[in-house]
Amino acid sequence: MGWSIRSNEEWVMSNLITTPKHDDLIYDVGMHKGEDTEFYLSKGFRVIAFEANPELVSLCRVRFKKFIRQGQLKIVEGAIVDMGAIDAGQKRVRFYKNDQESVWGTVRANWAQRNLRLGTKTSVIEVDVINFVEVMRENGVPHFLKIDIEGVDMVCLNALSNFQERPDYVSIESDKTSYANIKHEIDTFISLGYEHFQAIEQSAIRLYQSPPEPAREGQYVHRRFEFGSSGLFGAELNDEWKSKKEILRQYRAILLGYYLLGDDGILNDWKFRGSSQLQLLASRFCSFLTKAAIPGWYDTHARHRCVNGRKDQTRLRSCD
Repeated sequence: MGWSIRSNEEWVMSNLITTPKHDDLIYDVGMHKGEDTEFYLSKGFRVIAFEANPELVSLCRVRFKKFIRQGQLKIVEGAIVDMGAIDAGQKRVRFYKNDQESVWGTVRANWAQRNLRLGTKTSVIEVDVINFVEVMRENGVPHFLKIDIEGVDMVCLNALSNFQERPDYVSIESDKTSYANIKHEIDTFISLGYEHFQAIEQSAIRLYQSPPEPAREGQYVHRRFEFGSSGLFGAELNDEWKSKKEILRQYRAILLGYYLLGDDGILNDWKFRGSSQLQLLASRFCSFLTKAAIPGWYDTHARHRCVNGRKDQTRLRSCD
C-alpha cells in the first residue's frame, strides 16, 4: 500500500473552514451609534454590525430600519468573547456599560477599572454571548473587517485563523500600554497573511479625511466624518502602506506620546511652576515624531498579501 505524506501546511489548509469571501460585505464589530455602519451602507456595502449595549442596538434599529428591512444590514446583538475562556454552554456574560462614555463599554473587568480611574461610572448588565467564528461561518468572510470592541479586538483577529479565506483588509484599535503588546498584534497579523500596515490617528479624522473621488471602495459619497467614526478604510486610506519593521518604528514614537501624556502619562500629574510648558514641549516633540495629535489614539489597518500592492489597488484573487 502506498502512502502520501502531505506537508503540515496542506494539512492545516484542508482543516480550515471554507466559508467564501464576499467583496460587497463589511463587518462592523463595535457598531456603537452606527457612525461607521452608516458610511459603509452609503457606499453600497452590505454590513453585519455587532453591538453589546442593548440601548445602542435599539437606537441603531431605528436609525437604520430601512436598511434592515431591505436586507442590507444585519445587527448581531451581544458580546463577542473568547469561547475558550467561558464555561461550555454559557449563554450570557457580564458587560460593563459605561454611563458617561458609551463607546467604552467592555466585557473586560480590568478595562472597566481603567475607565473608573478616568472618572467615569459603570453599570454591570448581562448580555448574550456571541461566537464570532460561528457568525462568520454562517454569513461569510467580509472584504473589510473593522474591529473596535474595548479590550477584545484580538479575539476577533485570532478567529480568522480558522478560515481559509481572510478579509482583504482588517483594522483594530491598537494597544496603548506596551510595545510588546503592539508587536504581538503585528505578529498575529503577519501569521494570518497580512504584510502591510498603516497606523491611523483617530481623534482628528473628521478634520483631515474625506472620501476620494473617484471612489476606490464601493461608490463615492461626500462625507464629513462624525465624531467617533473610524474613517476611511482599505484602498481609500491616504497614507503609505508600511512593512512590519516600518510600522513598529512608527509605534515606538507613538508609545512615547502615550507614556508621557496618555491616560496614565507620567507628565499628567506634574503641577510645579513651569510644568505646563514642559508638557507642551513634550507634546510638540512627540507630535513632530508622529506627525499627528498627541497623545491621540490609533487604529492599525492591515492589508492582506492577496491584495495587489499596485497603485490602482486592483485585487488579486489567488491567495496561495
